Amino acid sequence: MSLINQAFKKTKKENRPALLTYTVAGDNNKKKSLEILNSISRYADICEIGFPHNTPIADGGQIQSSAYRALKNGLKIKDVFSLVKNFKKISKNKPVILMGYYNMIYQYGDDNFIKICNKVGVDGLIVVDLPYPENKFFAKKCKKKNICFIQLISPTTSKKRMKKIIKDSHDMVYYISMLSTTGGKLKVSPNKIIDRYLKIKNINKSKNIVIGFGITDKTIYSLKKADGIVVGSALCKEISKSLEKRQNPVTNVTKIVKKLREKIS
Repeated sequence: MSLINQAFKKTKKENRPALLTYTVAGDNNKKKSLEILNSISRYADICEIGFPHNTPIADGGQIQSSAYRALKNGLKIKDVFSLVKNFKKISKNKPVILMGYYNMIYQYGDDNFIKICNKVGVDGLIVVDLPYPENKFFAKKCKKKNICFIQLISPTTSKKRMKKIIKDSHDMVYYISMLSTTGGKLKVSPNKIIDRYLKIKNINKSKNIVIGFGITDKTIYSLKKADGIVVGSALCKEISKSLEKRQNPVTNVTKIVKKLREKIS
């Protein structure tokens, strides 16, 4: 059983959703980025790590700021792999999902990129601009190397298409809660999001489906019925605030993740 599936199995036994955290690799520098990961992994069930990108089309202002800081400090793709490798030395059983855009994979070549992911201990991949069914061939390559390719669905995905995506998915499906960039204020009520989510979940109850986009400590409790909840922009925002106030982002981000975990436990 994959580490991602193990994480969901554990949280279901504990009668709570999995908490997935998202931080940008190298924010605000390589050392601090690893320290943040090591610290928040005590409360997170799955750690998502974003590749910093100069034109992140799906990301809102908070994540763009994180990406800018990382790139300004000279972070390269190879540094993201090093980050995962070093994190896994300490937390080998904590699932890691890398999130990014296809042009970074294209630079390496599909096979080489997947091979490196497998070598450093990546458990899953989200490729924002590689939609279904165009991603089917790439997803098969991932599966051969025991890497979960995570499919995305949104409020506008038709039921027919959704059924196909969920059927072909691996260990996890990511439900984008609203039509917006990450970190946007929720445009629909949490109750409406969970209603939509449960309809999606009914398509195939055996699949792990997580909710992401616009989730904060104020809305997370209302989404407790989900298999998993992703929080990213709130953490990137806290890193920005900590740096502005000349405080330690490791301490402050960990406090937020601990609070989020308490709200859903």
